[in-house]
Amino acid sequence: MHGARVGFGLAMGMGLGLLVGCGGDDSAGTGDTGVVSISGPPTSGTGNDAAEDTAGIFDVGADGTAGNGGDCPGGGGMPGGEPEFSYIWIANSSQGTVSKINTFTGDEQGRYRTGPDDPDPSRTSVNQLGDVAVANRNGGIVKIAARTEDCVDLDGDGQIQSSTGPNDILDWGQDECVLWYHELPASGGNGPRPIAWEPLAEGCSPGAPRVWVAFYTGVDDDIGIIQRRDGATGALLDEVEVPVWRLTDRDRGPYGGAVNKAGDFWVTGYYGPAVRIDAETLDAEWFEPPAGSGFYGMALDQNEDIWIGGCDGAIYRFSQDTQSFTNVADIVGRARGVQIDGQGRAWFAGNNPCRLLMVDTVTATLVEDAIPLPGCGDPVGVSIDVEGYVWVVDREAEVAYKVDPESHDVVHTVTGLIEPYTYSDMTGHGLNLVSNPPAG
Repeated sequence: MHGARVGFGLAMGMGLGLLVGCGGDDSAGTGDTGVVSISGPPTSGTGNDAAEDTAGIFDVGADGTAGNGGDCPGGGGMPGGEPEFSYIWIANSSQGTVSKINTFTGDEQGRYRTGPDDPDPSRTSVNQLGDVAVANRNGGIVKIAARTEDCVDLDGDGQIQSSTGPNDILDWGQDECVLWYHELPASGGNGPRPIAWEPLAEGCSPGAPRVWVAFYTGVDDDIGIIQRRDGATGALLDEVEVPVWRLTDRDRGPYGGAVNKAGDFWVTGYYGPAVRIDAETLDAEWFEPPAGSGFYGMALDQNEDIWIGGCDGAIYRFSQDTQSFTNVADIVGRARGVQIDGQGRAWFAGNNPCRLLMVDTVTATLVEDAIPLPGCGDPVGVSIDVEGYVWVVDREAEVAYKVDPESHDVVHTVTGLIEPYTYSDMTGHGLNLVSNPPAG
């Protein structure tokens, strides 16, 4: 039932069979399968001033504007002229850190803790100022500045104390480029995963954009929570509840997310639905997945169609024109993370066997099913940098490959990562693609 508005009391018979798993990022909980019903409207709030929204903030200046970034620096895949910088931000999940890697040189120029204790970071999202927001599966989201001039001199010594590379990791709370942090629920490891910045205003005006994040409340109440937060402080602005998110015992709730040009937040589940949160009204639209499908990674193309890698050996597209899913291609093994480049090519991380895949999004055709990644083990995430190179993050090999999109040669391999997992918009290219789509 495509386009069914959550809260209209619809019942949907899913009939999902046992599927081959994707070897996901953590263990799933248990829950009922079969028919689910959606009852009660999504709840939303504006200007929420809950107590947690001040208690968790640090590294924010007195005026609350730390990390705004000023005029667009050209980072994060911004168009026009030579960028000031270009970074890919890759989570080192088991280490509890995120790496800032120069996409031009492949040098790691910073490694930051993403939370206290054992945060288990996974998804990263880069805004059009180049700053990153990181979602931790064990609860919490954090913002880190890309440029030293946007960091905050907490101790007033006239210098910025911040990491300079993988062997220079500061203790939690000591790195002055970590701008804010907020704790979020993480029932059974089902903490926040989908995270995505909204586009900047026309003209790239100064000021931090807002950021969307989603998480799952657990196996007992099956509610997906979607929040929009202030980019400068992390304070909670809006919240939407999506009842009865869980569709199967494999579903871990909100899993992948991306924002379109209007600022709407698209969220897909792991073996679950696709949900769109309207940026203006906060209305939630629920789109049922194809029977037997196994959703994993997702990204929007320049037309805002959703491309999804399947754990079930398929690649899917959700068309904005028809408001429905189609199976674009059946593949060997499974497809995981995905990103679409400016040429309309969708690049997927492939497992069993490990490799890179490429789909022509214009013709909806699988073009390449076996692009080799030497020494690969478990490719999870894909991103595109400002020069158009394809980056593939491999959790098992603990490397990131930089791949020439034309020759398919691996032109650089970043080593020294610690169980890197990230499959989201690691460079900001995905956001820029929908915000500033190529002409024609």
